[in-house]
Amino acid sequence: MAAPSLRAAAGALRRACGAWSPRLGRRLLCSPPMAGNVQAPAPVGAAREQDRKARSGWQGGARVWEDAEQQAKKLRSSPDGELQRKLPKRKIVLLMAYSGKGYHGMQRNLGSSQFKTIEDDLVSALVRSGCIPENHGEDMRKMSFQRCARTDKGVSAAGQVVSLKVWLIDDILEKINSHLPPHIRILGLKRVTGGFNSKNKCDARTYFYMLPTFAFAHKDHDVQDESYRLSAETLLRVNRLLACYKGTHNFHNFTSQKGPREASARRYVLDMFCEEPFVRDGMEFAVIKVKGQSFMTHQIRKMVGLVVAIVKGYAPESVLERSWGEAKVDVPKAPGLGLVLERVHFEKYNQRFGNDGLHEPLDWSREEAGVTAFKEQHIYPTIISTERHERSMAQWLSTLPVHDFNATAHAAACPDAKVPSPPGDSD
Repeated sequence: MAAPSLRAAAGALRRACGAWSPRLGRRLLCSPPMAGNVQAPAPVGAAREQDRKARSGWQGGARVWEDAEQQAKKLRSSPDGELQRKLPKRKIVLLMAYSGKGYHGMQRNLGSSQFKTIEDDLVSALVRSGCIPENHGEDMRKMSFQRCARTDKGVSAAGQVVSLKVWLIDDILEKINSHLPPHIRILGLKRVTGGFNSKNKCDARTYFYMLPTFAFAHKDHDVQDESYRLSAETLLRVNRLLACYKGTHNFHNFTSQKGPREASARRYVLDMFCEEPFVRDGMEFAVIKVKGQSFMTHQIRKMVGLVVAIVKGYAPESVLERSWGEAKVDVPKAPGLGLVLERVHFEKYNQRFGNDGLHEPLDWSREEAGVTAFKEQHIYPTIISTERHERSMAQWLSTLPVHDFNATAHAAACPDAKVPSPPGDSD
């Protein structure tokens, strides 16, 4: 009868020293008492079990699940030595307004610090305000940065929109603007879908071109007569000519970047017209507005320049039709000073996501007052004062007589001659 008693005792010992206990749902480790405060080492199997539990997140017998976003909120050292909390990045769009005078356009040119751009100041402000890490400023692809339009040298904007990923810090707009010069402002911010691209999702762009009305005076008139006032008849003729641009045309003659047979030279213009003139500081000005799906480099300035040349009597009206053909036409380019990106349109995006309950429509009606105030404070005064002191329009008008508005024999004989296109469009 001793054998069963020994087997029972051995089974009890195994259960006490590591066998699975169905009742307790865990292994029991055998720790015989030892002399003093020295503890006996745990069996090898038990040590492995403890290590597995530690690696898998067990603490005190219970697993601690950490939220992915909370895990991302780790502290890092900022350049000034302070600790900054790293928040989850979110895709947003920023509504920008800026005066382009003194800048070499919107798009940043890495490695060309001598040519300052609007994005140079913007990226610097984003880094300094804590919206993006410093290495994102060095490589803008890391924050998925994209702009709606690459405005040219000297061109301003009242409604530029850029998309990017940032940390949504508190008082984000105030902090960004605190690191920007007063002639560059962020006027609005909206959350967008993760795959949003401001350039690709933009349906259309609206620009205006502000110029002194003496630009429409006949060529026999004083080229810079500030007392000139635009007549109703001349305004009607200007609008009749501008309306000819509406629709789809081959605009290869309105940029230096496209050949006559490139499909991308065909652009769709929704509307173009000149508003009633107004007087500022004793000089009369007018605003030409144009809305199109997209515009090529210098296209709008050349569209304005050709109409001015026709109204002044330097070119026949027939040059408009000829400019859309394959033959080369010498189209003058109006100064960049008066060109302003007024707004961008996201109609298809708003139809799909604007009312889904998760995203805001990209509508800036609440920011309209800020846009108007910025134009009155920074854009209009810059155009007027620069024209008065530097006379950019008057000087450009004096170059119109040297243009030849007839197709050249060389261009007509070589319709396929073209300049390689840049990677993207610019307005």
